[in-house]
Amino acid sequence: MGTGPRNLDEPADRLSDEEILARLQAGQADLFGELVRRYERELYGYLRRYLGRDDLAADVFQNTFLAVFRKIHHYQPGRAARPWLYTIATNQAIDATRRRSRRVDARADAILPGGAGGDEEGGRPLLEILRDPDPGPVAQAELAELRGLVREAVDQLPDLLRQVILLAYFQGLRYQEIAEALDIPLGTVKSRLHAAVAKLCEAWQGAGRTIDDG
Repeated sequence: MGTGPRNLDEPADRLSDEEILARLQAGQADLFGELVRRYERELYGYLRRYLGRDDLAADVFQNTFLAVFRKIHHYQPGRAARPWLYTIATNQAIDATRRRSRRVDARADAILPGGAGGDEEGGRPLLEILRDPDPGPVAQAELAELRGLVREAVDQLPDLLRQVILLAYFQGLRYQEIAEALDIPLGTVKSRLHAAVAKLCEAWQGAGRTIDDG
């Protein structure tokens, strides 16, 4: 499948993520910076949503790539790079919250319960119901209020449910990638997503809202 080194002179930006990991494993430490650059915005954004604090997210991001460096000999050539990196990032985030003995304060962007009838590749975006191609000032104010209410509902989700919501709806990982990242069965991913959406619906209705509000 071409995951091993092809040409040692190949420019780094032309290598796949899997090829970079394979080369790091083979001792080409100079490619580490390229891997960090590729995932800097994506993984930091995920950690910031998960942890709710920019400073903590920055620390955990650094720890994530230190762990990647330390664990590179565990990488199995041919394994998809993205879920492997998310596995490490999620474990580092969990460790950080445990060390601080505090609840994860995930400042996720607004989402609304759109039902559990999404597709098998991560579900339809929950924010879809709130999208307006050209919102006026009144609509913008209402949207900001709705986002605040839903953010509170997301913050109240148990950690296990918040994990799958963030990975599926914000990071865009597929169900199988989430299963690999969290090291859980595919069926567990689906059941947790369904449970998370159900809890968001309950919270939404408990606030006196309906799916058609806004």
